[in-house]
Amino acid sequence: MPATEKNETAAETGAVEVRETRRLTGEIRIQGSKNAVLPVMAASLLHRGTTVIRNVPQIQDVFCMIRILRTLGCGVTFAENTLVIETGTLTSCEIPEKEAEKMRSSIMLCAPLLARLGEAVFGQPGGCSIGRRPIDLHLKVLAETGASVTEAGDRMSAKTCGLHGAAIHLPYPSVGATETALMAAAGAEGITVLTGAAREPEIGILCRFLQGMGVWIEGIGSGTLTVKRSAFLRDSEFTVPGDRIVAGTYLGAVMAAGGEVFLRDAPDSAMGENLRMAESMGTETQVFPEGIRIRQDGRLRTVSLETGPYPGFPTDLQSVMLAAALRAEGISKIREMVFEERFATAKELQKLGAHIIIEGNTAYVEGGRRLSGALVRARDLRGGAALVIAGLMAEGTTLVDGYSCIARGYEDICGDLRSVGAAIRFIADDNYAHDRAGDRW
Repeated sequence: MPATEKNETAAETGAVEVRETRRLTGEIRIQGSKNAVLPVMAASLLHRGTTVIRNVPQIQDVFCMIRILRTLGCGVTFAENTLVIETGTLTSCEIPEKEAEKMRSSIMLCAPLLARLGEAVFGQPGGCSIGRRPIDLHLKVLAETGASVTEAGDRMSAKTCGLHGAAIHLPYPSVGATETALMAAAGAEGITVLTGAAREPEIGILCRFLQGMGVWIEGIGSGTLTVKRSAFLRDSEFTVPGDRIVAGTYLGAVMAAGGEVFLRDAPDSAMGENLRMAESMGTETQVFPEGIRIRQDGRLRTVSLETGPYPGFPTDLQSVMLAAALRAEGISKIREMVFEERFATAKELQKLGAHIIIEGNTAYVEGGRRLSGALVRARDLRGGAALVIAGLMAEGTTLVDGYSCIARGYEDICGDLRSVGAAIRFIADDNYAHDRAGDRW
């Protein structure tokens, strides 16, 4: 569904129908970053005033966060990819369970709520089923900055008489826990020193947003961050950079189908390992101030990679590389070191004829085999995008069910790929059963 036709309450359910496409040509504009904008939206609660955020992607996770902010009492308007959040009317400290269970990012609202209201009520956050994602590090951060957490059934309550600065060490560089620590520190009295922090580009983006509100932060881009809040936070405006995972997805699509595509607004500085892996497989990349040009002719070379915290290869693109490796001649080896359930996509790719062997946390992918269209199901956000990419290589028609997973992070994956020549379309639920009965291109 085109982004201009979306609204904040529409739940996009249905499927993606895709046919073999031998070459993609043209230009795709990369949307604003999902993983950057959600913590920025949460951090806006720290300030009693107005925040304007530009280049906001029209995706389901953003709409979910908007609904949560409104439930908490904030005024929110969203038009033309610009979000205006009024937090002076914040009144509730309870994160609604119905919305929170849809999106893991809901947990990052706790620190700003504690800073503003002294209390936050929340449950276990939801999101994609890609393996264990405990919130123990988030709770550790809240406790060390002065909050006490109690549990009652499936809900938890955190309370504080005032957050305070602390020396916090994260035993694992969790992106979410680092974001929680940054927001807690930005709302705490005194200075916080965070060691073991994640270094993902989205952490730097959140730091720059907080600086724009008046928070003092040192060490951006390193594993040690020093934060001191300002007594007077101010209204601010912020523009969200392009989404490196969406850019990496479309890079994978060109690798799979072949062709030449310009990814406008792709954040090349945040895509180092992704670009390096693509180049090692024989894909040409050229970086320009306006974006990245991708060119792929002929078969890919095999790849051996493992996912890891930044600057390592992002786990969010592991499924995409799993699909792209199906075009390579020979055996590729992909190790998943972050989320153990990411290989669930491999089972769906096998329905298309892919030969993938899983041994522990390692996938061995035999490329160069003939793929045939089939009915497959998106079981998580990035796995759904990977199935769409695989459909570009499969003879006949591939139907990717579970579009609502994909819509959590992609504004219009069908429109984007169709604009560069892919034979692809979205099928709404109303037409889903009818269209499955035959080839309706």
